[in-house]
Amino acid sequence: MSTLRDLAEEHTRLRPADIDHLHRIAGDWQLLSDLSFADLLLWVPVDGDGAFLCVAQVRPTTAPTAYLDDQVGRIVGGPEVAHLEVAHRQGRIWREGDPVWYGDVPARHEAIPVRLRTTDGEAGEVIAVVGRDTNLSTARTPSQLELNYLTTADDLAQMIADGTFPPPRHPGETTSAPRVGDGLVRLDAGGKVTYASPNAQSAYRRLGYASHLVGEDLAALHRRLASDPLEGTDAANGILAALRGEAPPRREIDARGATMLTRALPLMPAGVPIGALVLVRDITEVRRRDRALITKDATIREIHHRVKNNLQTVAALLRLQARRVSMPEARIALEESVRRVASIALVHETLSMSSDEAVEFDGIVDRVASAATEVAATEATVGMRREGSFGVLPAEVATSLVMVLNELLLNAVEHGFPPPPEPTDPTGPGGSAPAEPEGAGPAAPEVVVSAHRFRKMLHVSVTDNGRGLPPDFDAERGGNLGLQIVRALVTGELRGTIELRDGAKGGTEATLVVPLARNESRSAG
Repeated sequence: MSTLRDLAEEHTRLRPADIDHLHRIAGDWQLLSDLSFADLLLWVPVDGDGAFLCVAQVRPTTAPTAYLDDQVGRIVGGPEVAHLEVAHRQGRIWREGDPVWYGDVPARHEAIPVRLRTTDGEAGEVIAVVGRDTNLSTARTPSQLELNYLTTADDLAQMIADGTFPPPRHPGETTSAPRVGDGLVRLDAGGKVTYASPNAQSAYRRLGYASHLVGEDLAALHRRLASDPLEGTDAANGILAALRGEAPPRREIDARGATMLTRALPLMPAGVPIGALVLVRDITEVRRRDRALITKDATIREIHHRVKNNLQTVAALLRLQARRVSMPEARIALEESVRRVASIALVHETLSMSSDEAVEFDGIVDRVASAATEVAATEATVGMRREGSFGVLPAEVATSLVMVLNELLLNAVEHGFPPPPEPTDPTGPGGSAPAEPEGAGPAAPEVVVSAHRFRKMLHVSVTDNGRGLPPDFDAERGGNLGLQIVRALVTGELRGTIELRDGAKGGTEATLVVPLARNESRSAG
């Protein structure tokens, strides 16, 4: 399905600013749909043929829909869009006409012109039309709640026609909450409550206000209820700003162990401030879970920190033991164990500073590669280079993969670049060596680690330009303990594959393919 922007750019000549305004409406019009008990369809005129294209649709959560099928992408013309044409051409809300039928569903049509105000604050031209279509199959005498909802909906519809709704969105805010069903309070121009829905009344009761809200000065009430005076002042100032025609950011109020989120919207049909609409939602349980998650995250980070410290202690003990061992083979084995433990500790160190069970792996690879060149038993100076990005990996993958890369890098440095042979006199006594052709010297020793993701698979290669694999090397069973560890981790823990072969231009190449989707789901579970 094409997006609103795709459809508008393909079929209309709307400017980018016009399309951005339509996006803002589609991001905030669930409020109007729920208050209207109606489907909203966003129609834009199609160039040249008098037809209209539906680029967005929203269904009400407070009433049955008028459309079982999705209307986005549909182009209609002729008598079916006469009401849209009137609203678009005359720039007024169209409410005339008899109900129409969609199959067995009777519906009432309305059309609301959409304007984008100019930079001078003047009402601009009509750029689209919002169709408000109400399912009449369940029509009955409206309750007080429904009457207040419909009255507020008409005010917001007029503000869309004026170009003053939706208000600008504040950075970091979403449109998910609060919604109409969470709790609605309507204020008059003086800030007094004229209507409060049952859910809104319940939310304030959780804050400690047991009386009925109608007639209360809501800004003053927020000041009295809030546990934190500064928080209460901020919430009150938000309501006063909405009464002045501004759109303040959302506020939270804490009182008596409960938390309520508030959103204040100005009501200014035809540019006249008549009051404000305040949406409220009891988010006490949400904030309690947030605090529990924060505590859990801090505990997990502390565990990773302690694991890192314990691993570093183990590495230190092994290092001390290695210094006391006289047998060279035993000392080398202990030093290799120190490096393996240190590589795992590096992952836990990164996790201890992260807010989740995932790590940015590129920095870890760079540190492991640098350490491999420093501690490897070789006389050659080997350069290290990384190509591509590993990205963010779950802890389970990172812990095993860092050990694999540590072993492959050490093998590449130690076995790919043996000590150079002793220099000899190629000409014998009294002779002179022939001059080497310019540019014919050997390439500088280098190991390259490359990584890229493709179709939820991580592809990794470790390539060197050294002497390559021995002629009798068995790719399936050959190799030292380090390669045996690599095979076990790749095929077991990572559920991947590994291949060792001679490089296309000499040297050795190790390639790994690790499925990320399976490992990420296991980590999440």
